[in-house]
Amino acid sequence: MRIYLLNPPYFPHFGREMRWQDTGRGGTLYYPIWLSYATGVLENKGHDVRLVDAPAWDWGIEKVMEDLRKFSPDMVVVGTSFTSVNNDLDVSKKIKNELDADVPVIMVGPPTSQFPEKMLNGSVDIVARYEYDFTLAELAERMERNGRIGDISGISFKQNGKVIHNPNRPWSTSGELDGLPFVSEVYKRHLNIRDYFLNYSLYPMVQVFTGRGCPHRCTFCSWPQSFMGRKYRVRRVENILNELEWIEANLPEVKEVFFEDDTLTIDKRRVLEFCKGYRETGLEITWSCNARADTLDLETMREMKRANCRFLIVGFESGDDEILKKIKKGFTTGQTEEFARNVKKAGLLLHADFIIGLPGETKETIEKTRRFIKEIKPEQVQVSVSSPFPGTELYEWCRENGYLLTDDPNEYLDEEGHQKAIISYPNLSSEEMVKEVDKMLKDYYMSLGYVPLAVRQVLRRHSLDEMKRLWHSARMFMGYIGGRGE
Repeated sequence: MRIYLLNPPYFPHFGREMRWQDTGRGGTLYYPIWLSYATGVLENKGHDVRLVDAPAWDWGIEKVMEDLRKFSPDMVVVGTSFTSVNNDLDVSKKIKNELDADVPVIMVGPPTSQFPEKMLNGSVDIVARYEYDFTLAELAERMERNGRIGDISGISFKQNGKVIHNPNRPWSTSGELDGLPFVSEVYKRHLNIRDYFLNYSLYPMVQVFTGRGCPHRCTFCSWPQSFMGRKYRVRRVENILNELEWIEANLPEVKEVFFEDDTLTIDKRRVLEFCKGYRETGLEITWSCNARADTLDLETMREMKRANCRFLIVGFESGDDEILKKIKKGFTTGQTEEFARNVKKAGLLLHADFIIGLPGETKETIEKTRRFIKEIKPEQVQVSVSSPFPGTELYEWCRENGYLLTDDPNEYLDEEGHQKAIISYPNLSSEEMVKEVDKMLKDYYMSLGYVPLAVRQVLRRHSLDEMKRLWHSARMFMGYIGGRGE
């Protein structure tokens, strides 16, 4: 079967598979990582697959349609995100009008769990809800064989004008994740790795999952609630090390691997097993990961550093303990302060994420967060406005209390594709939230106090690469600030 997987055109360098889907202020562009895993699964089943990343390739809809006609697919899969749903449905409609009526258009991505009926209203034939790579494989096999899809778990479709929702597919198992093809091989076959950039990773890099799901209860986090689930399942350490060996042998230009798990450090024993195996295997490639402030001690961080870990990306969210309680973060500012000190003692770099506009936010709590950032002195800081995505506890809380300015996630971005505030509190308006975010970032990165933090990053093992990364991020950030009239 000939299958066409599309990351549709939208804003230039738009990141659908980021946790906050927008056009990155620091130049960040994610791989189409979920579509890439699905590509590998489908290829393993013997299908002829084409993976197209329109935002990375600067393709408009005309170029996509031309390429689609050349490939002449038997099935088309269109990825979507909350902030691009309307655009992606328009793209799907154009594709549907172009193709033979017998060629199905399938939509995938986090919004499918929330808006399947909307997607099936003329533009899309089938919706694959939640985690979708194994669903697509079963769907392709069934359509190739007999076309009967009525009992496939995890899909929605129309039958005789009525929308049918089949039961959800059980979450993937650890054994199934071990059986996945290496996503790095898919990148090499289908994409140009130099198109992708993380402002905290050495360039070029690749993004890899070692596990899926997150057991923590953060009310704002969309992926565990609308896409991957809270059950944490993982690949064997040996399997991960084998992929790193493959990357070193076959993608020698790659400077770093970023482990995209929501929290790689959930199981300290697994982290230590990985670090031990990394050293024993003789690997050299640098890596970074998402972590939590309450899952790592200094000893484990030092072992990670010995195994060439470089950056820890951590959601601190706020400098106010009451806000942390309300969003069910599960730790306190006291714990995060100690964590930040240990990161520096271990010789690692810290990327700290904060959110302005969470429940309980006031001008006073914003000032506490500002002071907190200056106290912990992360090498990188990301500040975002609170985005309550449908399907999350935060969304329901905002809706029930009348704080949502819109219930349409397509309105979460401004005309440049950047995140904007779509909630407003009686004592803190949406405009004030955005201004505080921009001011916080500008004051931090453009202060003399940031100079030693930048120098600390440059005076490391990959000094030239660190310098290039910082320069590219700075140029993109200055362009963003300039565009805001700051």
